[in-house]
Amino acid sequence: MFDLIVLGGGPGGYLAAERAAAAGKQVCLIEERSVGGVCLNEGCIPSKSFLNAAKLYEHSIGSKGFGVSSKDSEIDQKVVVKRKNRVVKRLVGGVKLMLKNLGVEMVEGTGIVRPKRNDNFVVAVGDAEYEANNLILATGSEAIVLPIPGVDEGIERGEIMTNREILDLTEIPERLVIVGGGVIGLEMAAYFATVGSEVTVIEMLDHIAGNTDRQISSILQTNLEKLGVKFELEAKVTAFAEGEVTYEKDGEHKVKCDKVLLSIGRRPRSKDLGFENLSLEMDRAAVKVNDKMQTSVPKCWAIGDLVGGIMLAHTAYREAEVAVNDLLGRDDSYSDRAVPAIIYTQPEVGSVGETSESVAEKGIDYAEVVMPLNYSGRYMAENERGDGICKLIFDRQTKQLIGAHIIGSYASEIIFSAALMISLELDLETMRRQIFPHPSVVEIFREALFAVDL
Repeated sequence: MFDLIVLGGGPGGYLAAERAAAAGKQVCLIEERSVGGVCLNEGCIPSKSFLNAAKLYEHSIGSKGFGVSSKDSEIDQKVVVKRKNRVVKRLVGGVKLMLKNLGVEMVEGTGIVRPKRNDNFVVAVGDAEYEANNLILATGSEAIVLPIPGVDEGIERGEIMTNREILDLTEIPERLVIVGGGVIGLEMAAYFATVGSEVTVIEMLDHIAGNTDRQISSILQTNLEKLGVKFELEAKVTAFAEGEVTYEKDGEHKVKCDKVLLSIGRRPRSKDLGFENLSLEMDRAAVKVNDKMQTSVPKCWAIGDLVGGIMLAHTAYREAEVAVNDLLGRDDSYSDRAVPAIIYTQPEVGSVGETSESVAEKGIDYAEVVMPLNYSGRYMAENERGDGICKLIFDRQTKQLIGAHIIGSYASEIIFSAALMISLELDLETMRRQIFPHPSVVEIFREALFAVDL
């Protein structure tokens, strides 16, 4: 008998187990594959290992304008994958050791929720059953695979991949087609284009990068095109055949390929896990929750990709903290008002809050300022003919920052500064009084703060 069962060991799940165990609760964590979930094993961390290798390779072959030259640079994909696996193994091992030291019982296998017994939750793994007073559902998400003609056969041949398989690819494909121009697709496009693949991205929308501010996504597209990535926008894939993808765009077209990455999104993973035994209130595949991550069933919380919304590891972390704090009787609540989002391409993209498009749609009285990153001395020193920008969006009524978007060096690290300003609801004068380090790229925020006219 446990105080808490956590079903799913991804970022949200393992952090929930950690926080609850650290507070003295007896915790059972059930994970069917490997602790760390998609993020640590098949997503965030492995892809960043790939992208760092691409960055090193790109620097080695393209730095003559900086007075640096090298000979015989090459990318060894087998070594890249080997290092990626080593990084993942070390991080997974660290998480397991931390949980073990906290006394968390870790169970490997698919957990199926059974009907409650004596008002306790029951989760079965094979023939074994685990019982607890409280339950946190953190089963994550799965890649969407649309029923397009030829897709099953392509997957069986190993020609069509999801994010899981492409990160184990030890050979660089000569021709790679990526279906979907979202974050995962763009990051893989950037990697494989840099290391020598002929990359084509097919996207149904008229722009890439989903809800990213359009001005930012346009600059990103230009930079990826310079790498050699070809984009087919407003195009719909209609069929797969061996070595070929068919799509519609003002008529039928075909593109040759050696490999295909399906990257059209993810859906909450709630099917065939016994959730119906709890009569949970659902929104399609997602579990409905309130701002304390409570489901419609008392003493049951849901977190991470399972609840839909912003499917990011760091939102899952925060949701886990909120759920555990509620379990412990601590006042806390979740807000998605200032959630940073990052695209780890070269250049990087960092975004938080409202975009130019969203404020217009909502009818917000706003002001925005766009500053070239060339106003930053460090950016100029480190980039040759860089086209990065910083865009800040303000609410004219409150004089508060409500959106920030940056494309360029260190955007992934810089964006937290803006997220903090938004979260703390700082007014313009307070933000202007802050001291930014010099020389740094982040001081572009200071330039933008003084340039805006409210």
